[in-house]
Amino acid sequence: MRALTWHGKRDVRVDTVPDPTIQNPTDVIVEITSTGVCGSDLHLYEVLGPFLDPGDILGHEPMGVVAEVGPGVTEVKVGDRVVVPFNVSCGTCVMCGQGLHSQCETTQVHEYGTGASLFGYTKLYGQVPGGQAEYLRVPFGNTLPIKVPHGPPDDRFVYLSDVLPTSWQAVAYADVKPGGSLAVLGLGPIGDMCTRIARHLGVETVIGIDLVPDRLERARKNDVETIDLRQHGKDLADVVRGLTGGRGPDAVIDAVGLEAHGSPVAKAAQQITGLLPDAVASRLMQTAGVDRLGAVYSAVEIVRRGGTISLSGVYGGMADPMPMLQIFDKQLQLRMGQANVHRWSPDILPLLTDADPLGVDDFATHRLPLGAGPEAYATFQKKQDGMVKTLLQPRLG
Repeated sequence: MRALTWHGKRDVRVDTVPDPTIQNPTDVIVEITSTGVCGSDLHLYEVLGPFLDPGDILGHEPMGVVAEVGPGVTEVKVGDRVVVPFNVSCGTCVMCGQGLHSQCETTQVHEYGTGASLFGYTKLYGQVPGGQAEYLRVPFGNTLPIKVPHGPPDDRFVYLSDVLPTSWQAVAYADVKPGGSLAVLGLGPIGDMCTRIARHLGVETVIGIDLVPDRLERARKNDVETIDLRQHGKDLADVVRGLTGGRGPDAVIDAVGLEAHGSPVAKAAQQITGLLPDAVASRLMQTAGVDRLGAVYSAVEIVRRGGTISLSGVYGGMADPMPMLQIFDKQLQLRMGQANVHRWSPDILPLLTDADPLGVDDFATHRLPLGAGPEAYATFQKKQDGMVKTLLQPRLG
């Protein structure tokens, strides 16, 4: 089969690799019909190379049709249409029972002290082959895949794999009360969807902050107050307070993560890390901390006293200069973590109807064949061509 594979920094290729096979009785093989390119895939493209090997298959936002089932699978059958959550979670352990599927005890990666394994996301999370491919082996076939109906286009359901639950969790963790206000830092796929979910759930004032014109315009069309960082980078806090009664928003979602602008020293550290041998670089990333914390600093500054910061952007370093005095003084709450897909799916599925309140049917800006994956990564990384969300569709050729 064909698959998108990692070969080095900014080097993603289409390779021919062996087809996946049934390895355990409850495995299923899914023929992929759509698979997203995620903002966190750019961390693999740029920064997390020390935890990847050449040939690793990328991607964690797939859906498709069940092509084969193991002898122990009873809940799906060949021909069923399914979405595959990005968490590799068993659904039956203590953590999964608490709705913490991203902490699944069955698939935790003890070598690195990390949570549940993830599809297509480095040795840190199990080095599980990903879904930017023609076929994918999915374990826990009775509990992990999410069955969806045939009929509507893939766009209706594919975001259940990551974008929708990640954004829903971010808004839920922000916990804005009726009549309250929310600022979202970064209007890429997750930030954009956060604004839509917040508006749907009745947040009165939703502010989107970015510096990419296409993304700002996209948010404005969804009744979001926008702030252009190119114009207000230095007076951002004053502008946000001016929109929120002088106090700042009740909550801030950081939907940027380690791609944040405004952290030149950490950016240089990331670049240096990428030049080191993998064994040295991986230790540096885990202990010295190479994250670019511009978005976190902005969130701490602009949120009101007693407010909440919800982190949905991915961070990779272990030890960073967090502004703990300011966080403590302002009595802030920080909530964060990988999204627990199955925890939020029952809330989201009823919204994936023809009424389309979250605008999923036209959420993708690009739909491309799998073979165009390398160019899609490069375009997305450069924020060019109005690219916000790309779906790769293997059946296109």
